[in-house]
Amino acid sequence: MTTAHPRPTTRTGAAAVPAPVDAGRWPDVAAVPKASRPVRTVAAAVVRHALGGLPLRVRFSDGSVLGQGGPLIEVRDPDAFHARIGTTGLIGFGESYMAGEWDAPDLVGALTVLASHAADLVPAPLQRVRRLWALRQPAAQRNTEAGARANISRHYDLSNDLFALFLDDTLTYSSAVFRGFPAEHALLPAAQHRKIDRLLDLAEVGEGTRLLEIGTGWGELALRAAARGAHVTSLTLSREQRDLARQRVREAGLADRIAIELCDYREAEGTYDAIVSVEMIEAVGAEFWPVYFRILDERLAPGGRVALQAITMPHDRMLASRDTHTWIQKYIFPGGLLPSVEAVDQTVREHTRLAVTRRDAFGAHYAETLRLWRQRFTERAEDVEDLGFDHVFRRLWTFYLAYSEAGFRSGYLDVQQYQLTKEPTR
Repeated sequence: MTTAHPRPTTRTGAAAVPAPVDAGRWPDVAAVPKASRPVRTVAAAVVRHALGGLPLRVRFSDGSVLGQGGPLIEVRDPDAFHARIGTTGLIGFGESYMAGEWDAPDLVGALTVLASHAADLVPAPLQRVRRLWALRQPAAQRNTEAGARANISRHYDLSNDLFALFLDDTLTYSSAVFRGFPAEHALLPAAQHRKIDRLLDLAEVGEGTRLLEIGTGWGELALRAAARGAHVTSLTLSREQRDLARQRVREAGLADRIAIELCDYREAEGTYDAIVSVEMIEAVGAEFWPVYFRILDERLAPGGRVALQAITMPHDRMLASRDTHTWIQKYIFPGGLLPSVEAVDQTVREHTRLAVTRRDAFGAHYAETLRLWRQRFTERAEDVEDLGFDHVFRRLWTFYLAYSEAGFRSGYLDVQQYQLTKEPTR
């Protein structure tokens, strides 16, 4: 049971102002879970255990302070904060931020400390009985063909204009590769092209290459491949992305070389000299990883190459959390799960005739990419509002971008470019 509880929230980049939460749109943010005193007490004890020894400073509204010093977290409503954590764990932690019940002047810094200690935040006894208290992934978010379409639409069909506000002119929504740090937003287009060119080189895409792209984005990779002389078939489940990508293809005069289809990867047909898939595997789900890699194998001609870009997480943390429903799944990427390097290697080895012949990691570049996106999103808060996205959405996305950046800055997350090869027929 929940009770209505509008909280003070902030406009991204502005001072805190009281604002009611739209309960119709954000029911679990507008209402604090009705938690018993024992639940709140246990949650407070877990918070003290988790945060007390970290290089953080956690200041509660009653003046009490936790931590060993470092980035500040200000808890404005401890009762609500503990009630949410006590009932829904880390989902509650994120929803408490969305509700404005806590804040941090340096949000990335605070979250980086937490990400660096992710394996130790929950006491060992509770970790051992995780299946008893952790929320399970909803069956409705399984990445069946119908489920995948719904899951992808919830994120990528939000609004092309929204993504255009914080991405660069290439509309590339994956890690760039920079020449050096720190970077600035004006360098993003070149850095994105550098990343794309590395992938196309790994797949040996050139004049006459028959290329399958799984996950279109807004079409930049397909455009760049076609400019090399490739014939591209690109698959997406997002209508918004398909429509804008097709428009960009027409404007570039490359409609004779690029076909963009609203199609699940499992429905792909034909044989291709090369396949490229950029940060698509994260939306596949562990249940379907074998299917995904078998499709790569089946669609790739003998002697062909696959270039795959994937965000990865530590193997032990993936195993511990793979069945858990998380804040990022609830609000950002329903049905998503990051693989580990070990999981990718094992799936390729056990389910395909492909071989992993190269892997390059560049997580620091993703942290920098996310910093630039987050800063632009913050700078354009008024434009986000003008598109119809309210203050809770803006806090949601601020948290998402900061949370992701912190994952890469801490080393908890990484991003890889893989080359997979298939032996030619003798």
